[in-house]
Amino acid sequence: MVLPRFFPRHLPDMLLPALLVLSALVAAARAAFVPADSHLVLCGTAASATVGGRTFVGDATLPSSALLAPQSAAANRSAGSSANASSSTSSGDPEALYQYARVFAAPSTYTFAIKSPGRHFVRLHFLPFRYQSGDLATDARFTVSAQGVALVDAPYTPANGTATVREFSVSVSGRTLAIAFAPAGNKKVAFVNAIEVVSHPDDLFADQAQTVNPLGQYTGLSTQALETVHRINMGSPKITPVNDTLWRTWLPDEAFLSDPNVAVHQDVPPKSLQRMPGLATAEAAPDMVYATATELNKKLLDRTISAQFNMTWKFQATPGWAYLLRLHFCDIVSQAANQLAFNVYVGGWSVLSNYEITKDTFGALAVPLYKDFVLSAKDATGNITVSVGPSTVDNVDPDGLLNGLEIMRLVGDTGGGSGDPSSRTRSKKIIAGIAAGSAVAGVTVVMAAAFVFLRARRRKKPEKKPSSTWAAFSATALGGSRTRSFGNSRNNTVTLGESAAGAGYRFPFAALQEATSGFDEGMVIGVGGFGKVYKGTLRDETRVAVKRGNRRSQQGLNEFRTEIELLSRLRHRHLVSLIGYCDERGEMILVYEYMAKGTLRSHLYDSELPPLSWKQRLEVSIGAARGLHYLHTGSGAKAIIHRDVKSANILLDDTFMAKVADFGLSKTGPELDKTHVSTAVKGSFGYLDPEYFRRQMLTEKSDVYSFGVVLLEVLCARPVIDPTLPPEMVNLAEWATKRLKNGELDSIVDQRIAGTMRPESLKKFADTAEKCLAEYGVERPAMGDVLWCLEYALQLQLHEASPDGSGTDDTPLVPRVASKYQRNLSTASDGTAATMSANLGDLDGMSMRRVFSKMIKSEEGR
Repeated sequence: MVLPRFFPRHLPDMLLPALLVLSALVAAARAAFVPADSHLVLCGTAASATVGGRTFVGDATLPSSALLAPQSAAANRSAGSSANASSSTSSGDPEALYQYARVFAAPSTYTFAIKSPGRHFVRLHFLPFRYQSGDLATDARFTVSAQGVALVDAPYTPANGTATVREFSVSVSGRTLAIAFAPAGNKKVAFVNAIEVVSHPDDLFADQAQTVNPLGQYTGLSTQALETVHRINMGSPKITPVNDTLWRTWLPDEAFLSDPNVAVHQDVPPKSLQRMPGLATAEAAPDMVYATATELNKKLLDRTISAQFNMTWKFQATPGWAYLLRLHFCDIVSQAANQLAFNVYVGGWSVLSNYEITKDTFGALAVPLYKDFVLSAKDATGNITVSVGPSTVDNVDPDGLLNGLEIMRLVGDTGGGSGDPSSRTRSKKIIAGIAAGSAVAGVTVVMAAAFVFLRARRRKKPEKKPSSTWAAFSATALGGSRTRSFGNSRNNTVTLGESAAGAGYRFPFAALQEATSGFDEGMVIGVGGFGKVYKGTLRDETRVAVKRGNRRSQQGLNEFRTEIELLSRLRHRHLVSLIGYCDERGEMILVYEYMAKGTLRSHLYDSELPPLSWKQRLEVSIGAARGLHYLHTGSGAKAIIHRDVKSANILLDDTFMAKVADFGLSKTGPELDKTHVSTAVKGSFGYLDPEYFRRQMLTEKSDVYSFGVVLLEVLCARPVIDPTLPPEMVNLAEWATKRLKNGELDSIVDQRIAGTMRPESLKKFADTAEKCLAEYGVERPAMGDVLWCLEYALQLQLHEASPDGSGTDDTPLVPRVASKYQRNLSTASDGTAATMSANLGDLDGMSMRRVFSKMIKSEEGR
């Protein structure tokens, strides 16, 4: 049961005993978890083995459809024994799982029937040993995948002489689960000693978690495959699978403590724990995890005047991956509520400040709970540290504790969720009996809470609302309710759907004022239709870009909503990340990650910045293409069409990595049975798809056309509309495509870098741009094809595709040519709308259709 949003933080003393009694009833009503699927396989034998009360059956006894292994062999550690001999052993010693192995000389697959789609543990047991025809310690090097995700993507060689269990939680959406083993390298093999495929509760992992840096919300955990890297029981002892409801292993924490002297171990009888509805269940962690803890050494704290040291655990983790950290808490040391408060840090970042466990347990002690955090790949640099330190609150004694910790690698998105709708229906039927007992107690709790809430509400004075054209979000906006809306005017109201639940951190207006020096004009780094963009620095020294909207603009209001709803569910390294927002005082402010190098446009023309090299331009184009390809194909069931692709909306970080920005005009793509979305024309002049402009029918190919114009900007280093040039050159797309058709590629290339381009790379790039600019959308390539062509152009530039490998990057293979036309620098445009309008001359005041007519006159003449 999930407690309601209005549940008070502190229950009256008279209700607390009742709550604990009801909690006990709920716990009694909840039956022990029984997995719907439990495949325990001993590989490389027909024998079976019973370990810890669970029986593993030999894979030689499985149906033939369960193992597809064209070149496999059974290995046995015992000399002279037959691996296919049928026998049975019963032992509590896990060593029985490593007597045999199935060895694969070619890609092979185990396929398991799934009764109940949803979350499953996949445990792979490895112990290399010498066998009849080889030595697995030297011969094995392989990868493993499941459910379309590479569980072990880098070639893996298990440690010699050490039994290893690699545990994954995978979301299975179908009726089978295939686990594939593939040797990596010539004369290398793959092997496995034992496999477990066991269901676990889908709600063991929620879809959302708090991000570590910056503080915000991560969404999408429910479909992520996770690998357990560390599972630690603070305060000892080791917990074996026999003592865990989900057959997990928990290691003691002593080996990971940086300084054992600052910590002491505490424990209480497990029977003293009180499970509470909506918090940690028995499946989250066994009682022994919560009945033990590692606490700050209070004797040492009493002897230390400053009392500001932390206890820190350090864990090895492969860099370059994001990690889920689950911190388990249970106050087993306090004598009363509100006596324990402490700070928690992950990797040096504060994740819990002055945290009081009993505030989450409504004043009750010894109640288990946990907190989830996601550490991004850029912040996981090889070691992950978790620290607990004393609180800065004056009225509590220095203290702090941690009961357990799990660190899991985010392997990849399986897309399975918790199964198809029919499986969720079946799951509801299965748990109906269990839920019935919980429901009675749950309703009672809610009624009691509602009574307290209504009594308190009667005494509460009405709250003053800010006077503005539209009201601010509520305190729980974007985070709690299913439908979120704000606004007190029919003409200026926006509603945010469920997808906005992960919109990020809600910044106070004062914090953004401080970050931008009071929105100082000297901090302005950009101006757009939505408003101004300021450079800001938060108190933790994080640099951000703060986009402050025009709150009187209906278009700005719509863009504000679209940006939040889209970016709350989009995660890609080539899309600019939304850190948070502010809606106080009628403001519309969006806070993004800061992109130090600014726009791609500023590095191409109309600035004093040095020109990008051809290699850099290719890499930037590839990065932007990856971001757009993700929008079109990888962001959900429907494509997302950006609708405003231009060089000013492609930003560069301090390493010149490109990220697509500004999603205010973005539109969800058509239904599966539709070819387009009918919508009013929006976008930036010069980048608009002529077919979209004529027919008002939007498709992903409209983005492809706009991106083709960007590629021409990259190639030619000039504005898309330049009224200072002769009439035939004003429109970049029209002028460049004519030159390309006439075979005059060299004449349009940016002459500052022409001498560094390889002809084959240049031609591939120009051909790609020309295809993107095809008159009809059906003739344009998909963004995935554009991406492939650009990556190939980069390889040609690096000369990897050249058979002789001769030449260097600065070899002038493309001749420099004198430009036939020069821009009139006395009237050159700075690219702003105002300057462009002033320079349009006799075009000024015309409708977009008339100005745009030069681009579509060929069709209109037919």
